[in-house]
Amino acid sequence: MEQEHKNRIILIGPTMSGKTTLAQKITDRDLLKHKTQSLNLIDNFIFDTPGEYLEMVSYRGALSVTSADADIIVFVQSAIDESTALPPSYAALFCKPVFGVVTKADVASESQIKKAIEQLKMAGAQKTFVVSSVTGKGIDYFKKAIEKKQEGAIKKCLVK
Repeated sequence: MEQEHKNRIILIGPTMSGKTTLAQKITDRDLLKHKTQSLNLIDNFIFDTPGEYLEMVSYRGALSVTSADADIIVFVQSAIDESTALPPSYAALFCKPVFGVVTKADVASESQIKKAIEQLKMAGAQKTFVVSSVTGKGIDYFKKAIEKKQEGAIKKCLVK
């Protein structure tokens, strides 16, 4: 019997952006505060990365290497963080579908959420989602999006 393929995703974002909490929510785990010290593979489909891998330019190579095993790149941006560590057009590096997730929507204003969406789009996110891992807002919509088969993304990237 053929095993169903589950898209692998890699969560990329600065420290304290909510990557681990998002991974916990997606996999129906208890929400526990945890500082990610190294790359983790959760349930064989979520690569949870330390924020330092993005923030320290010398570590970004680890993100590139790990992303080779992912089907979807997910940029994570906290709505309550005014700055971003995601460089403009960063998505072009990956040649894969890139989603952007605004986290902490339950404690952010509309203007903060809009700014976070803009930051994700500037980094090259093709689709954006607004979520709260605490209240569950937007989580089901995001889960459905990452479950869809992603076809032709590499071909589109190479043709451009």
